[in-house]
Amino acid sequence: MRKDIFKLFLLLLFLPNLELLAQDPVSWHWEVKSTRKSSNSYDLHFSINPPRGWLLYAPNAMISDVPTVELAFSDSSIRVDGPLQVSGTVKKEKISIFDSAEFSVLESAAEFIAPITVTGTVPAMLNGTLKYNYSKGDEFYPAEFRFETSLEGGQSNTARIKLPSIDLKNPVNACGGTGIDENGGSLWGIFVLGFLGGLIALLTPCVFPMIPLTVSFFTKRAQNRSKGIQNALLYGFFIFLIYVALSLPFHFLNSASPEILNTISTNIWLNLFFFLIFVVFALSFFGLFEITLPSGLANKVDSRASIAGGVLGIFFMALTLALVSFSCTGPILGSLLAGSLSSNGGAWQLTVGMGGFGLALALPFAIFALFPNWLHNIPKSGGWLTTVKIVLGFIELALAVKFLSNADLVTHWGILKRETFLAIWIIIGILVVAYLFGVLKFKQDPVRRPLGKLRIAFGLIFLAFTLYLVPGLTKSRYANLSLLSGFPPPLSYSLYGKELIQLVGLEANYVNDYEAAIKKARAENKPVLIDFTGWACVNCRRMEENVWTDQKVKSLIDKNYILVSLYVDDRKILPATQQFNYVQEDGDRKFIQTVGDKYSSFQSENFVNVSQPLYVVINPDEKLMTRPVGYTPNAKEYAAWLECGLEAFRSLPAAGR
Repeated sequence: MRKDIFKLFLLLLFLPNLELLAQDPVSWHWEVKSTRKSSNSYDLHFSINPPRGWLLYAPNAMISDVPTVELAFSDSSIRVDGPLQVSGTVKKEKISIFDSAEFSVLESAAEFIAPITVTGTVPAMLNGTLKYNYSKGDEFYPAEFRFETSLEGGQSNTARIKLPSIDLKNPVNACGGTGIDENGGSLWGIFVLGFLGGLIALLTPCVFPMIPLTVSFFTKRAQNRSKGIQNALLYGFFIFLIYVALSLPFHFLNSASPEILNTISTNIWLNLFFFLIFVVFALSFFGLFEITLPSGLANKVDSRASIAGGVLGIFFMALTLALVSFSCTGPILGSLLAGSLSSNGGAWQLTVGMGGFGLALALPFAIFALFPNWLHNIPKSGGWLTTVKIVLGFIELALAVKFLSNADLVTHWGILKRETFLAIWIIIGILVVAYLFGVLKFKQDPVRRPLGKLRIAFGLIFLAFTLYLVPGLTKSRYANLSLLSGFPPPLSYSLYGKELIQLVGLEANYVNDYEAAIKKARAENKPVLIDFTGWACVNCRRMEENVWTDQKVKSLIDKNYILVSLYVDDRKILPATQQFNYVQEDGDRKFIQTVGDKYSSFQSENFVNVSQPLYVVINPDEKLMTRPVGYTPNAKEYAAWLECGLEAFRSLPAAGR
């Protein structure tokens, strides 16, 4: 079975943010107002004057089971009562692109009137989306218009985003701070992970046999040895360059909005897509079918490599390798890409990771070109490559569960609690061990010989890892698997409820309720420790499970601070009274619709930072005590920063506390 998934991958990767990439070919200008009918009933009036030559489809009809005009609200307390009324000249028109089917359309000024009822608290400002369709000749476009209008008698939104009392340049104490050193360490870690991923990719059946073939091709084809070495080095450089180039589009996305990579990585549908894709990759590794790019694309690139000479020909040879090895490198590359996107630091982390991956793939071609005699010492292709591929299939299944967990966490479905997640990984681990020790067999396996030492060694490693996971199923202090922090769901997302986090870690006084935390801080005269975090944030879990569990850190926070955790990727919809359009510092408008929208804007506007975790200490009057800090894996360093925050708080006059 042949699967053209590359285009699908790119399409679904950007699907959640298509509004950033697509432009409406026609500029439509709607005007909205509301009239009050009763205490909770209103009429919304949408006025439009269609551009000359274009037809606007009238409401209360369907196009292939899709409404011609639809009014949508994120809050279920707002409902549309009955069909939309039309004020204007409506005519019947046969539309050629729909096999001359007849539709009611408008081509001059018109008004739609929508009766709505608010069953909950009436908001002072109502936000919604009007979806409509229009056409001209053989052109047809669906479109939508996000609107905001005031409702008479509604309750005003009291949510705060920008805090005028925050002065980042002048905290009470100058300790802390998030600097370039922190990101530098993170980039090196990403590079190493990418490099290791590339080394694993080298051991797959699609890449490993290409090493001696390609190196021999360069050394034999060249007029002399130095020219052959030069060509092979150039070939390796182009491999590196191709993989780095794959990350470049994300730099444009990141420059458009610093929060976009976090938005993409925590998008529900994208994580579900990754889950399905990784399951497909796993099944392919198990031999059920083969995933390849379209043969026409690979053949076209290969033909360019054959006819083009010099540098250009070598480039197309490198591109051919990248394409034909996709069925093996794709899953590993996908893991790297998805993992980098869900980290913090923007597109540069992805570029560095891709660079490490490309460098690991390119190195053998350069090394063996310099020392061709070494080719005789590398293992011959054989059944061991099949073993590597099947083990990678099990690893892909484990990664698939991680992406399903991300979607579950940000939506609070509750289907993959921490213990359920670990149980699935334990089952996968048992299957890997059974396969490596010959108990479980696959059709594609060669004739089984006595187990080799290397296979036994890896079997024991996987067995040890599986046994390490087992205490994670218990309600005990051993349930905190510190080596895996960030991969399973947090301790607070447990089948045991809050009992596990109370036993092992530190529970926030408030979750996603900044105002309640400030109120409690004023009542108890304590500073507030703001934890900007995310459900899908790996480093956040590492801090919670490795640093916050340190006895000194835990005691400092528990006794001296009001801890509030604000999840910037929480997709819970806010009530209509708390939804609004916020004008940011740069003048752009952002629609605050979810809990995550609210607190990601709160973080970026006040602390000029979109990375998680980010820790901030303020006093009850919302004055900054120290410089904020980010990921701080050293418990002593983090405890010193907490003590500095307390010292700053206590140094203020009593009225300032």
